[in-house]
Amino acid sequence: MSDDTTPDAATPTAGRAPGVLALIGNTPLVKLESFDTGPCELFVKMESQNPGGSIKDRIGLAMIEAAERDGLLSPGATIVEATAGNTGLGLALVAARKGYRLLLVIPDKMSQEKIFHLRALGAEVRMTRSDVAKGHPEYYQDVAARLAREVGGFYVNQFENPANPLAHETTTGPEIWRQMDGRLDAVVCGVGSGGTITGLSRYFARTAPEVEIVLADPAGSILAEYVKTGQVGQAGSWLVEGIGEDFVPSIADLSRVKEAHTIPDEESLMTARALLRGEGILAGSSSGTLVAAALRHCRAQVRPRRVVTLVCDSGNKYLSKMFNDYWMRDQGFLRGPAHGDLRDLISRPTQGSLIAVKPEDTLTMAYARMKLYDVSQLPVLDPAAPEGSPIAGILDEGDLLLAVGHDASAFRRPVRDFMTSRLETVSVSTPVAELLPVFERGMVALVVDGGRFLGLITRIDVLNYLRRRAP
Repeated sequence: MSDDTTPDAATPTAGRAPGVLALIGNTPLVKLESFDTGPCELFVKMESQNPGGSIKDRIGLAMIEAAERDGLLSPGATIVEATAGNTGLGLALVAARKGYRLLLVIPDKMSQEKIFHLRALGAEVRMTRSDVAKGHPEYYQDVAARLAREVGGFYVNQFENPANPLAHETTTGPEIWRQMDGRLDAVVCGVGSGGTITGLSRYFARTAPEVEIVLADPAGSILAEYVKTGQVGQAGSWLVEGIGEDFVPSIADLSRVKEAHTIPDEESLMTARALLRGEGILAGSSSGTLVAAALRHCRAQVRPRRVVTLVCDSGNKYLSKMFNDYWMRDQGFLRGPAHGDLRDLISRPTQGSLIAVKPEDTLTMAYARMKLYDVSQLPVLDPAAPEGSPIAGILDEGDLLLAVGHDASAFRRPVRDFMTSRLETVSVSTPVAELLPVFERGMVALVVDGGRFLGLITRIDVLNYLRRRAP
């Protein structure tokens, strides 16, 4: 075995790049200790430690530098790309340092944290649909190609750009081999553009051909089935961001993939949460898919093996989603006991987590809570009320606007002066269909059981409940 790490003229110059760009690459490797890995040792390469927070910093730098060498970028030029977020962040980091304008097209399922980060770096973001396939005029890659032509910009096209896999062949692969002291049996990767799996496959084919490449693919993506059968099937939908495709990217070389695992969203997200709880590693949703697939691989072995996978990005981009218990509950991934009544629809039960105000609280406090928790109405709870019936009223954003619309000083007045005391209470056994007239009257349903207030149900709670039950 040889350690062929000598870079050629096209190798990304992360080590020689100016300023923060010099921090790209050479990320640490950590052994996982809290999971059942069967007879294997499982390691994760902490790509979240790159300055832009993800493995895509490597290709952001590599693709821009390759374009500069090829004369495709001049000072102040416009760069255009289609991205699930992290490639955009890598490009935005490099573009900001090098003075390029960056225009990004992003599917609308991406987390708000990514979009806020991109805009803070100076990128221009165009949102497009995530529910359409390649060839549709609103498919994000087709939109980006069209915009690049319209503005005369350089279309990066990570899905066909040879600098993408080359970055991993010349940096990520050699780093893993060196950090594992040349003792490695398998690497588990996902496919977004295909650059990581292709670059690592090429590196290990040359350096250590006995190292197996394992694919981790979200359920709904066509890639795992393609590896197993050679056929491109019908794509579904998935929530995990950054990996999985409805087509085979042209730069994706899957010829050395020996094993493929299809991981449902729930398993991916719960594994990422367990990674934080058990290891203290705040990782993104695609990392949950990779670790889940690596665990499946490890537990199926009968002999000790050394396995590496990737923490592709930081979980701080997903705090409002998979690390938000309310979001997870709305998606049906965190389940309490099923009651068979309206308790199954209450997203924020009264026990310790109900978002509310008291009658004496100011409208300023009510407004702040609506903004903080992204809700449009608040129950008003009176601690002095008789036990079992603490709810004194409801304050919604309409009440708030009427109160302060002509007199902003009303923000200092108490909630009791403006709350609605006309309440719609329903028994916990009320059929879901009977809630619709309540909503038509512009009210929310306050659920009670024998006089005890359990929580409130809004339109979105019913919609979430019905979607979870849809086939």
